Amino acid sequence: MSEESGPRTRKPAGAAVMQPQVTAAIRMAAFQELAEVGYGKLSMEAVARRAGVSKPTLYRRWSTKEELVIALVTEVAIDSAEPPDTGSIRGDLRTFLATAATGMSNPLASRIIPDLLAQAVRSPALAVALQSGVGQERRARAAQILTRAIGRGELPETLNLELALDFMLAPLFWRVLLGGDPTVGVYLDELTTMVLAAYGSI
Repeated sequence: MSEESGPRTRKPAGAAVMQPQVTAAIRMAAFQELAEVGYGKLSMEAVARRAGVSKPTLYRRWSTKEELVIALVTEVAIDSAEPPDTGSIRGDLRTFLATAATGMSNPLASRIIPDLLAQAVRSPALAVALQSGVGQERRARAAQILTRAIGRGELPETLNLELALDFMLAPLFWRVLLGGDPTVGVYLDELTTMVLAAYGSI
């Protein structure tokens, strides 16, 4: 190629390239391993073996199991956190809670979440990574539901957003951690009504 034709665009190689189906296989393998053995006993070798890929394939992307877990958990958690916009705070909140409840009730998630939370207590690095990579982004997206409702006049302008966000998901986490299923019966309908009452819905 002549200099006049411009620079050649090179395709990234190594760590920058991974076929979508390989990433999907690694994600599922990591989650299955987490659910079966827990974070403490998780190994990169076991994930690679279950995913049917070589260990170098993993290590080119993630140098430690902590990096692997944080990256995959963050990706899934953030993708599922898109705030609904139904036009009303009740509709938005009910839809948001239903999506969160379905995710937390997933057979893999219901075993992985409590384990990661327990590990975070013993691992400051993991705790910080989960908080910054998952918690803050999910809270920011959930806050959009409340700020829109305030703008529509459905919630008071004096609403404490930080406390309201805590109250939005805490009941679901508590129920799942105790082995309950938040998707059963009218639980989500009643939770929506109770949360709105606590918010002082207008």
